[in-house]
Amino acid sequence: MRDTPSQRLLERFRSQLHPSLSWRTEVPLPIEGDLRAWDAEIRGRAPRPWRCRIEAETRITDGQALERKLALKLRDDPGGHLVLLIADTRANRAATAMLRRGLNELFPGRPRELLPALRDGREPPGNGIVLM
Repeated sequence: MRDTPSQRLLERFRSQLHPSLSWRTEVPLPIEGDLRAWDAEIRGRAPRPWRCRIEAETRITDGQALERKLALKLRDDPGGHLVLLIADTRANRAATAMLRRGLNELFPGRPRELLPALRDGREPPGNGIVLM
């Protein structure tokens, strides 16, 4: 199946989360008739309700298309945090380095802060990129 690598990547990420956090996959955008969906969503309750959308990329082939897709999804589904989960491969590391300037605007957070928060069941400090 085409989605198998994405599902494996999402499961690796999910295994890092605190058990108190809820997890859903294929979460539709809140626009009637819109077929787009986030790959996953994490929800927490403390100290107030929060959510974090996950977009998983196993192979980055078009950086501009990726940036545009994410910007449009964020425009159409504001609120909460976003994690761009990228498979940690040599090609993806190179692509991420080339796209760093554009991605930094969407993802100012650092994985060093983001993952520990999610492991502890806390709200992440902002949007971020995670290579896994």
